[in-house]
Amino acid sequence: MNDKSVRESAGRNRTPNHESVSQPADASSSRQYQIADQIRERILSGTYIPGTRLIERTLASELGVSRIPVRDALNILRGEGYVSAFPNRGMVVTTLTNEDVEELFEVREALEVLAVRRATARATPSELLRLAKVLSDSKDAAERRDPRAVGRCNQEFHDLLMASAHNSLLVTMMEPLEGRLHWLLRQNDDPRPLHDEHIALLDAIRSGDPDRAAAQALAHVRTSRRIWLESEARKSETGVS
Repeated sequence: MNDKSVRESAGRNRTPNHESVSQPADASSSRQYQIADQIRERILSGTYIPGTRLIERTLASELGVSRIPVRDALNILRGEGYVSAFPNRGMVVTTLTNEDVEELFEVREALEVLAVRRATARATPSELLRLAKVLSDSKDAAERRDPRAVGRCNQEFHDLLMASAHNSLLVTMMEPLEGRLHWLLRQNDDPRPLHDEHIALLDAIRSGDPDRAAAQALAHVRTSRRIWLESEARKSETGVS
């Protein structure tokens, strides 16, 4: 397969985010993905905090469905990293340790810098326009003080950025980590610093200079890490979990 074919294949196989994944055609499979979306959003919004037991019977009652699609939905979320399984406890909202987060940022630093280098050389004009549109939507959401919408925009920006690299193997390597990474992004209290860095990152990609773009990507990942650490320190001081 030539280089052009690889890029086209990567673009076809990539989806912007978990919520927009093409679902199976049959109704039962589609239902489990819909339920996974609902539970995921409750986790991201803080309705289900880390450590919360997710009991199939209770969830089925709350969502007005049977237990089977709930069980399937929880397994989907387990694969994305939002949920963990424990003997005698069942499914529990994942609690990320400091070590977990440090490892995530290490891997993100390596893969996202590479993705930005590739996107600088390979992103199409339409992909650059989509990235700019997401940044505009994010700004509007921040002005409306809608943190959920801001979180969704940040998630979409990073997913589109990864897709713009047109490297199917890179996409495959990132997919198992994305649930946890997006979760961290949504826990940011102040979206403005990261929004400003997204603008700078897109400008660097548009410049066509891969070294400039890679440096901006590295700085962005490290800013994300610093913001998360500062947020966790504030929570520890106030006793908020």
